[in-house]
Amino acid sequence: MVPIDTAQTDPRAPGAPRLGNASGLSCRECGVATPLGPFYACPECFGPLEVSYDFPRLSRADITSGPNSIWRYAPLLPVPADIASRPTTQPGYTKLIDAGNLAAELGMRKLWIKDDSGNPTHSFKDRVVAVALAAATELGFKVLACPSTGNLANAVAAAAARAGIRSVVMVPSDLEEQKILTTAVYGGAFVTVEGSYDDVNRLASELAGEHEDWAFVNVNVRPYYAEGSKTLGFEIAEQLGWRLPEQIVVPVASGAQLVKIDKGFSELAGLGLVESVPWKMFGAQATGCSPVSEAFAKGWDVVRPVKPSTVAKSLAIGNPADGPYVLDVVRRTGGVVADVSDSEIVDSMRMLARAQGVFGETAGGVTLGVLRKLIASGQLDPGKETVIINSGDGLKTLDAVAPAVRVPVAIKPTVDAFQEAGFDGA
Repeated sequence: MVPIDTAQTDPRAPGAPRLGNASGLSCRECGVATPLGPFYACPECFGPLEVSYDFPRLSRADITSGPNSIWRYAPLLPVPADIASRPTTQPGYTKLIDAGNLAAELGMRKLWIKDDSGNPTHSFKDRVVAVALAAATELGFKVLACPSTGNLANAVAAAAARAGIRSVVMVPSDLEEQKILTTAVYGGAFVTVEGSYDDVNRLASELAGEHEDWAFVNVNVRPYYAEGSKTLGFEIAEQLGWRLPEQIVVPVASGAQLVKIDKGFSELAGLGLVESVPWKMFGAQATGCSPVSEAFAKGWDVVRPVKPSTVAKSLAIGNPADGPYVLDVVRRTGGVVADVSDSEIVDSMRMLARAQGVFGETAGGVTLGVLRKLIASGQLDPGKETVIINSGDGLKTLDAVAPAVRVPVAIKPTVDAFQEAGFDGA
């Protein structure tokens, strides 16, 4: 951790970072305030830091007049005021799909899919990386870096290329080939590491201490990075006509996405941009990496690390940084954290594609699988309006569905061959 020098980081001091309406950092454990800067651990208790704000008066019109990207919410993010004019990948404002076919099949009254596969590198990670990059460059970092389970590597490499700066990304060596290729193509420094994501993350934490001008987006600039996930909550509320859903199911890897969507809903309500009504947060994990689900089921306040073994590699974080905060949010809102097996994940990926025309990655299969499980167990109300998150594109996880999908045998280019193959009744 970089030593804190308040003279250099006081947002009112000359030369201090200008991160919009962000006013400082505060510890999520003990509440101690810290000035804005390249800090991520509390100087008193070493707890994680959270961005604090002095929000201005803001209207819906102020937001809707902005660009069709996450930068329409720039006043609610720790980014410079001119961020919309800077060279970024302009992520966000992805589709909220009315999933009527899927709702009917599941016996639900109203279901929506927030489909983040439409982002520049086809996952929600473009959101968090864009915010991290904006903060990192303002804080003086020269290199954008990350440990990743794949999607983050794609997003960091692409964002750095767009901004014209160096990138260094590290992933487990057994990652899906699709994610390896779609990271390597951007040309930055790319390292595959023997071991799990947690091994890669430990290495990144050590390197962050060795390279003071490297911004590891989910390590030493994590407070800013994590704020990008709020934009999912902002967009869902805006796309629903400035109201909050009654229930939302979110995939859980580190846990930050769920926690920050909840924070986004709270901020909109606090600003009077939406009616302050109750909502329930539900967390979704793969059984092969379900430390938060296990903690929830057993009533624990701590999350015990596990060794991941699941097809849902984008969620394979055995020691999730925000796991305890997921438990807090889910319990406070009256939700549940649950998990599903690999076979249920693949079956749900196919269901999502067949019923609604959305080919989600394995994390999307986890989310839908948990939705189905919670409906069957009576823990989620099918009569309430519900949103599920599809956080990435199925083209990134082809290996998971390949064994379960039938590839047709080629026919001769004749009508007779077509009819003999039985396609007339399709």
